[in-house]
Amino acid sequence: MLEMKVRGLTLDPLSNMALVILRDLEDTKALPIWVGIPEANAIALELEQVPTPRPMTHDLIKNILEGIHASVIRIVVNDLRDSTFYATIFLSMQEQEFCIDARPSDAIAIALRVKAPIYVALDVIERVGSIDVSTQNIAEDTEGLKEWLDNIKPEDFGKL
Repeated sequence: MLEMKVRGLTLDPLSNMALVILRDLEDTKALPIWVGIPEANAIALELEQVPTPRPMTHDLIKNILEGIHASVIRIVVNDLRDSTFYATIFLSMQEQEFCIDARPSDAIAIALRVKAPIYVALDVIERVGSIDVSTQNIAEDTEGLKEWLDNIKPEDFGKL
């Protein structure tokens, strides 16, 4: 497994879907995951620390976990099947560990709220073909990123 962080959100101009960009801690690999606009909004709210008047769904989940004294140990994007990414949320409660199947977008939104680490299975990265950013900084190469986004399709990497 490779630990990754959410490094940003962008809009895929071809599919009008949002992309969550995960990058490893050494900033050598990046992995895009297509998500729906509402899911991207939930992630963006947490990334930007935007307060909401009432708890949103992922805030509610965080509150429930805190209320029952459970904690998120980590989340793992662990599979890619039929162009769809899969994730697992690993919870700890009363000295027991539980594995909860989740959409990556939900798992990421929860991980951000509870400050849990995000991992991606190495075989998923290999099958998807991460963007190798070891020789360039994607944020600085906006033309290269635009060209890359123009040439990929959701089927290439998977989606929600």
